[in-house]
Amino acid sequence: QVRFVESGGGLVQAGGSLRLSCIASGNTFNGIGWYRQAPGKQRELVAATYSGGTTNYSDSVKGRFTSSRDNAKNLWYLQMNSLKPEDTAVYYCNNPMMKFVGSWGQGTQVTVSS
Repeated sequence: QVRFVESGGGLVQAGGSLRLSCIASGNTFNGIGWYRQAPGKQRELVAATYSGGTTNYSDSVKGRFTSSRDNAKNLWYLQMNSLKPEDTAVYYCNNPMMKFVGSWGQGTQVTVSS
């Protein structure tokens, strides 16, 4: 059973940056998906890194968000720059392929003020 723990969220002004972290214990798949869910909206995939190293980003975050990994620490990161109020959401990490998504962690709240 893979367990995901997200951290690093917070309150930031528009234009600011945050770096989210994800621990994926028991994850034998060499990739990660970053998802977010805003109030009243469905959860969406914003960044997906696959085992071959390719990362795809949603149009809404492309050029602003970067997914990376610290292999030594087995941590995944989502660097978020030029944040906008519409990026406000709870962010989660999980399997990058939605059909294989497992149990969700608690997520981490990101709030961007205008």
